[in-house]
Amino acid sequence: MAKSSSDRTTPDLFAQEKRPGRPRTNLLPRQEQLKFNKRNQVKRDREKGLKRIEFKVPAELYQQLSEAAEQAHLTRSAYLEQVLTNVLIK
Repeated sequence: MAKSSSDRTTPDLFAQEKRPGRPRTNLLPRQEQLKFNKRNQVKRDREKGLKRIEFKVPAELYQQLSEAAEQAHLTRSAYLEQVLTNVLIK
């Protein structure tokens, strides 16, 4: 019988030894958990009508953005959204 790493209904069929520590709460390996979570995040964002923008900036600009967002009591993402909105409205 083959075991699939995405099989969530049958816990580890072939492990006989008990390992110390807290039992696993998710039967999937960490890499697959990350893929699954990312897929769900993208789906939630799509349902909210959000689009992803990604770009690279120098470290100094990144630090300035972080500080400005912190002073405005916003996340960096929310701060950038506010700045872009203000620039496009003008």
